[in-house]
Amino acid sequence: MKRDGWLMVLLVLGLLAGCDKMANQKKQLPHEISPGQTSNPNVEPPAGIVARDEEPPPKPPPVTLALLRHGQERFNIYCAPCHGRVGDGHGMIVERGFPAPPSYFIDRLLAAPSQHFYDVITNGYGAMFSYADRVAPADRWAIVAYIRALQASQHAAVAQLSPDEKAALR
Repeated sequence: MKRDGWLMVLLVLGLLAGCDKMANQKKQLPHEISPGQTSNPNVEPPAGIVARDEEPPPKPPPVTLALLRHGQERFNIYCAPCHGRVGDGHGMIVERGFPAPPSYFIDRLLAAPSQHFYDVITNGYGAMFSYADRVAPADRWAIVAYIRALQASQHAAVAQLSPDEKAALR
C-alpha cells in the first residue's frame, strides 16, 4: 500500500511538471498573422461588410445656409479649440503648448475629398482622437461643409466674385 501511495505522488508530480511546459510553449495569438499569410481573415472583415449594430455612413446632405450655420456652430464647439476659428491650426490648445494640427489650407487638405474629413472626425487621425461618440453623423457632415466653406473663403480669387461681392470688398 505504501508503494501505491508513492506511485500516485510521482504521477501527480509528473503531470504538474508537464503543465508548466505546456503553458510556456510557443503559440499564435488570435490577432497574429501566420507565416506566409498577407492578412488574417479572423481579424479583417471582407470588404463591404457592416456590423449589424452599425449603420453605413450617410451621404453628404445638400449644402444650404442653415447647414453651414449649424456646421459653424459645431465646428466652434468641437474643432476650433485645436484648429482655430478660421482653421489655420492655431487654436487655444496649441497656444497652451499642445502640438499644432495641420491647417485646412495646405495643399493636401485642399485636395482631400470631403469623405476624408468625415472619416477623420469619425475615426481620428494622428494625435486627434475619434469624435464618433461625441458628434452625430449629420453634424459631421455639417462640419465638413463648414470646413469646405472656410477653405473657399481663404482661397477665393477676386475674378470669381460677382460684381456685388467685389463692391463689398472696397
